[in-house]
Amino acid sequence: MAAETVDTAAAAAVRPGSVRVHVRAALRRAAPALGLFAAIRLTGVLCTALWAWHTGRHPRNLLGTTWDSNWYLSVARYGYGSSSPLHMWPTDPDADLAFFPLYPGLIRGVSAVLPVGAPDAGLLLAWTAAAVAAWGIFAVGAHLYGRRAGTFLVALWALLPHAVVESLSYTEPLLTALAAWALYALLTDRPLWAGALAVLAGLARPNGLAVAAAVVAVASVRTWAAAVRTWQRGPGRDGLVPRQAARPLWRYWAAALTAPAGWFGYVLWVGAQTGAGPRGYFQVQAIWGSRFDFGRDTLRSVKRLFLYNEPLVQHMAAAVVAVAVLLFVLLVLDRPPLPLLVYTVVLLAMALGGTGYFPSKPRFLLPAFPLLVPAAVALARARPRAVVLATGSLAALSLGYGVYLLAMAPLPL
Repeated sequence: MAAETVDTAAAAAVRPGSVRVHVRAALRRAAPALGLFAAIRLTGVLCTALWAWHTGRHPRNLLGTTWDSNWYLSVARYGYGSSSPLHMWPTDPDADLAFFPLYPGLIRGVSAVLPVGAPDAGLLLAWTAAAVAAWGIFAVGAHLYGRRAGTFLVALWALLPHAVVESLSYTEPLLTALAAWALYALLTDRPLWAGALAVLAGLARPNGLAVAAAVVAVASVRTWAAAVRTWQRGPGRDGLVPRQAARPLWRYWAAALTAPAGWFGYVLWVGAQTGAGPRGYFQVQAIWGSRFDFGRDTLRSVKRLFLYNEPLVQHMAAAVVAVAVLLFVLLVLDRPPLPLLVYTVVLLAMALGGTGYFPSKPRFLLPAFPLLVPAAVALARARPRAVVLATGSLAALSLGYGVYLLAMAPLPL
């Protein structure tokens, strides 16, 4: 509560006309965490670049034109419905409709304004989004648990085994940035900002719907609480309605109504493009073997690990999923704020309850940074020796596995 009170007081001290001053102050507050994040990810990029040069490949191609990156670049260059990039599977003309439009649209815009090609624009956007995501993650952690915990939350996110994705031309950094700041807006009672960011998140990735779910959940709880206070003739013991309760509910209703608009708008547009109506989007996902089966496919994939000689990425994906489930239990026991809980639940459900390519499960969970809160709080309270041992081990695993995953693994991300 102390960190939350200080953060709220600092925000209140900023006059309406000094938003720029407030942003600078917040950036200075987050500077140590952002510097640590930059150092970790730049080290990861350097390790990847050294291995790329060792194997005769260009680091930019390895980071910016790998697997799904080619699909986003194809949409940015030619629009939807073009031929499969580099003759990649699947070759169905509707396959690229599975890739949501915000990131390729931004790539097209940046490459039109700056003297860079689409691959460089994609990397520039991804790295910028990762930095903004780290800032948002720190803001959430520091607001709830203090600066030290917020810094460790950023460090843990940068040291995930699959954190190499934060350096690629993928959409997970963009979604994480939008989600982190949307959650921070909800925690600091700025529902309209949260709703606007949720709209963008819904245009970034399919699981961006989790951000909208958090906004709707908060709006529903605020509406219910206001109704209860009305029935009970709500003044508190001092005869005044609490300040937070006095904020107009229409802001929450407006946020709840607009938050899912990005996701539903794109889904309906895909249905119109395919001529299949609302089912069109799900038919496109079926091209990729993706549907929701309540986790049966995930369980079958884990079972195969014990029956067959599966590649390392399959085992690592299972380990990440198992740790994610454990961290979720710890998060629930910690009784986190409602928006963090709802957002994490929806992300977990979509990642683990869907079919498709099992080694991508850790990547789908990358935006679920609230799962790291229990570990970040524990590190914030730990002794320096324990902190060095834990973070050093994670760094070795993350940097080494990142190079393997990107440059040596036989399976795509």
